[in-house]
Amino acid sequence: MDSRIATRLRQLRYAANLSLEQLETASGVSRSTLSRLEKAQTSATAEMLGRLCAVFGLPVSRLLQEVEDTPSPHIAHDAQPVWHDPATGMVRRVISPPADGLTGEIIGCTLPPGTVIAYPAPPRPGLEHHLVLQEGALHVTLGDEDHRLAPGDCLRYRLRGSSRFETPPDQGATYLLFML
Repeated sequence: MDSRIATRLRQLRYAANLSLEQLETASGVSRSTLSRLEKAQTSATAEMLGRLCAVFGLPVSRLLQEVEDTPSPHIAHDAQPVWHDPATGMVRRVISPPADGLTGEIIGCTLPPGTVIAYPAPPRPGLEHHLVLQEGALHVTLGDEDHRLAPGDCLRYRLRGSSRFETPPDQGATYLLFML
C-alpha cells in the first residue's frame, strides 16, 4: 500500500501545483520526508497523513480509499483495508469506505497504551464525526475542549480546528469513528 499512497500523494501535490518546499511550508512535514514518502522509501504516519490531507482538503480515509480497489456494497471483514501507523502502532480499519453516492464512512481504530496522535488542522473544516469508544480510555482534545471518554461513550463534533487523541500509559483504546 505504501507505493500506492506515495503515487497518490505525488499526484495530489502535482495537481495542487506545489513544489516540495511549498508543501513543506503548508504541512509542516520536512521536504526530505516528503521526497521519501513520494518515492515510497518510508511509511507515512497517521500524523503525517493528517497534515498532508489538511493541505489537500480531503480526509485521510478518502486518501486511503483512493488507493484501494473499488469497494462493493458488501464489505467482508477480511476485505476491509487495514493500515498500521509505523510510528505509533495505531491500527486503522476502513470498515465502510467512502464511495460515490454515499456520504458516510466508518473507521475502526485501535491505539496502544501511551499513544498520542495530533492533527494541527482538519482535512476538511466542518467534517462531522461521531466517535464511539468501545474499549479502553481515550482523551480527545478538539481545539481548546477536552473530552475524556469511557467505554460506551459517544463524542459528536464537527472538526473545525486542531485535534488530539491520547491514551493513558497503561491502557489503549478501541473506537469506531463515523464520518459524515
